[in-house]
Amino acid sequence: MNKTKILVVDDHAIVLDGIKSLLADIENIEIAATATNATEALTLLKQTKAELVITDINMPGMDGLEFIKTIRSDFPPTKIIVLSLHDEPHFVRNIMKLRVQGYILKNDASSELVEAVYRVLAGKTFFSSKISQVMMEQINSPASENLLTEREIEIIKLIAEEKSSKQIADKLFISERTVETHRKNIFRKTATNNIVGLIKFAYANNLIV
Repeated sequence: MNKTKILVVDDHAIVLDGIKSLLADIENIEIAATATNATEALTLLKQTKAELVITDINMPGMDGLEFIKTIRSDFPPTKIIVLSLHDEPHFVRNIMKLRVQGYILKNDASSELVEAVYRVLAGKTFFSSKISQVMMEQINSPASENLLTEREIEIIKLIAEEKSSKQIADKLFISERTVETHRKNIFRKTATNNIVGLIKFAYANNLIV
């Protein structure tokens, strides 16, 4: 009986070893190859014709989103399970748009990855409980484009330009205290807790280009 081929992609060797160990006892599957970046993975996917890709999102070179888009374009039958540390709402939303079959948080991998592989190979989907919760909150919340006020979007753009709170206050003719209040609200609404996360959110939602 032919075994189902799996390609595992992560830029950390210890994670690759851990995944191989977790899946070692599953019958009828084969870890056909592992890769540490998306470019290498695409070459291996073409060579191995793997039916399932388990991949991280944060990798050097081509990022995980572009990697998944390329798989969807060039290898449409391939099933995908995302294994990531990210559970931010905007991040989850953008991954879901790419029609992946599974999304597991790395913290839950040891207890959930085997079940996820079984379910996805059976034609079903599998998402970590936290990811499922985020998805439900997205469904029950206002659309992201209505999440922020025009003033908040304006402030995000200035933050992306590396403006200080004082510079933003001077430009918008408001007090620094008001700017700080807006910043706190922005972080809360976007479920981010630092500038890097906020900028990622802004790019992901086309607030800045």
